[in-house]
Amino acid sequence: MNRSTRRRPLVGLIAMAAFAAIALASAGSASAAATVVYDSDSGPLPGNVASLGYEATSTQEFGAEIGLAGSARKAVNLRFLLSSWGCESGGGTTCTKSAGATFPVDITATFYEVGNDGEPGDVVLQKSKTLPIPYRPTANNKKCNGGRWYQSSTASCFNGKAVRKSIPLGGTTVLPDDVIVSLAYNTTHHGYNPIGESAPCYTSDGGCGYDSLNFGVDNTTPTVGTQPNPDDGWWNTTVGGFYCDGGAGGTGTFRLDDDCWTGFQPYLKLTAK
Repeated sequence: MNRSTRRRPLVGLIAMAAFAAIALASAGSASAAATVVYDSDSGPLPGNVASLGYEATSTQEFGAEIGLAGSARKAVNLRFLLSSWGCESGGGTTCTKSAGATFPVDITATFYEVGNDGEPGDVVLQKSKTLPIPYRPTANNKKCNGGRWYQSSTASCFNGKAVRKSIPLGGTTVLPDDVIVSLAYNTTHHGYNPIGESAPCYTSDGGCGYDSLNFGVDNTTPTVGTQPNPDDGWWNTTVGGFYCDGGAGGTGTFRLDDDCWTGFQPYLKLTAK
């Protein structure tokens, strides 16, 4: 201990200790305040999952209805699962990715009231965040065919790579017990504001990563909360043939798409306080 430390007034040490204790208590109470009210994405991260490609299906927005557990309703954070198929360079058997390589995507999460007819009602909450999305790993042509990458922990080959991402929701907006949750983002030709073909990545060797970015949907079973209508989806695509009803209910608008989404519900985890 040096001389200046020995001479520090005792009252100062007491004040510093008290301040530290208050800070730790505040941090602990803040983190403890958030509770999981819906979770269909528990367990370890898989190598990849079934998914909906926004560029491939002319999609602007896709989502699902979820039922919230417990009584916490001030939305804190939404976690979701994406599937990244994009290569940093090349494609197929020539697909490569350097360590830590990502591409940015602006993703918007929207929460809607559920209308009496199941259609999206008023927007309750909407938040956007630009997220760094990793490219899929380099093709392993020795252990996999078709340009897939190899996951050594499961000795499995995959085309896309499952990626977990989150959007903070502020912790102030009160959600209803049942709510429609959606994700929207832009690709080269689709989304509410298509990026267009003038982006530098469009003519690059690997193309634009967002054109190969999908929303993870699979046979999810929530461990917290419920899926009130597991056969239904809520979708905005400009191609009528992609809808369950062949587009009879309209295209290019976010609406109920019922009776053909069994086993293809989004991976979501929502916390609230």
